[in-house]
Amino acid sequence: MFATLVEKELKSILLSPKFVATFAVCTVLILLSVFVGIREYKASIAEYETASQLSEQAVRSATSWWGVSPRVFRKPNPMQIFSAGVNNDIGRLSDISTWTDVKLRQSSYSDNTLFALFRFIDFAFIVQLVLSLFAILFTYDAINGERESGTLKLSFSNAVPRGTFVLSKFVGAWLGLTIPLLIPILLAVLLAMVMGVPMTGVEWSKLAMLIGVSVLYFTFFVMLGLLVSSLTKRSATSFLVLLVIWVCLVLIIPRAATMAAGQLVEVPSVAEVESQKDRFRTDRWDAFGKRRSEAWRERMAGAEGMSQDDRRDFMDNNREKWAQEDDESRQLMEQEIAENSRVVDEELRNRKAEQEQVAFRLARMSPASAYQLAATNLAGTNTSLKARYEDAMKAYRTAYAAFIADKRAEEQRKAREESSRNRSGMRITFGGGGDSPVDSSEMPRFEEPDQSFASALEPSLADLGLLGAFTVLCFAGAFIAFLRYDVR
Repeated sequence: MFATLVEKELKSILLSPKFVATFAVCTVLILLSVFVGIREYKASIAEYETASQLSEQAVRSATSWWGVSPRVFRKPNPMQIFSAGVNNDIGRLSDISTWTDVKLRQSSYSDNTLFALFRFIDFAFIVQLVLSLFAILFTYDAINGERESGTLKLSFSNAVPRGTFVLSKFVGAWLGLTIPLLIPILLAVLLAMVMGVPMTGVEWSKLAMLIGVSVLYFTFFVMLGLLVSSLTKRSATSFLVLLVIWVCLVLIIPRAATMAAGQLVEVPSVAEVESQKDRFRTDRWDAFGKRRSEAWRERMAGAEGMSQDDRRDFMDNNREKWAQEDDESRQLMEQEIAENSRVVDEELRNRKAEQEQVAFRLARMSPASAYQLAATNLAGTNTSLKARYEDAMKAYRTAYAAFIADKRAEEQRKAREESSRNRSGMRITFGGGGDSPVDSSEMPRFEEPDQSFASALEPSLADLGLLGAFTVLCFAGAFIAFLRYDVR
């Protein structure tokens, strides 16, 4: 009996004209979104490689370490094809310098404002909006539709347990909708393979998990349709109720949660943070300039009353020591500035993290938000993407600053020795320079932050649990509601 009911439900779905239209639309949308995503990813890779080569060429052409100012670029992630997340919103590069802080800038949307307005359509977007709506379209009349047509009363003229009937409805609807929709998904995966997207084993695992989460999210809306159909007598009523619920879950709750979190947790603006850093940096440089002027007057006090030749000898004999003292004082000052920037950035990040956690907790009342968070976590395009790259860039900046300080000190020492030999008098030299370029192979290399499958899955477990819980609750509700349903 159960198999017969499932077969009946399958035929009802597969032979329906709206299934053909739905399947065609989903196939076109999924394949087109993946194809466009692959093209955009390859264009981003080409831009990334070209920009990296130009930056390395600029470093190799410098004749002094004082003229070296490298840039670090964020490497595109192939998983952005399926779930873009914040990938296009955050910056793509940052200058690495001892004078400025690390900050990603020049996002894709800042260069292409049209896409910032209308956004890209990726696989996760299609699942979240389109497929969830199609699931409602096929299940809003699963129970009350049969009651209106009279087939429900006819079915229960036989000895059919109500639990078996509602379970067969779910299984038939799930098989009839999910399995055919896996065809365009698998075709999209095949398209990525044919077009040569460089996916590692970890990324294939993330993609497989993303597809599984998408199926679970789709299952929730199938169960939601059965629940509402079991609670209403007319299919028109259930469709209207489901449409209102869909709008609230998919469109309103995620945005309302973000707005509420913005009011509950105050985060200083970027302008306020930068102003705080600039004030501290300016004060420290002013204090450094004053200390240097006072130190110079104290040093030259020992040369009072000397002849010009004696004064020159006095300066030549002490220049190395004075330069070392100035370098040490400057390095201490730069460390203070860097430490202040780190503390300010850490406070800002903590406030943002607190605001995000509040927003996520409120947004997770909606399965659509739980799915979006799980998808971006698995794809590595979640809100922590910027922090991961900036942390890696700051670690690289620390190593670079230590390296460049040694190289510039060496150049200054050589310049002072040359100045002393030429007896060219007192002058400030910022680097020796020369005709030959610097040896850039000695520079430390930036290492991309790596995200393992476990680290991507861990923050998604809560969202997976919520999706599973929502689905089970809907099924339990539909089961209980149908036990009391009037089939007449």
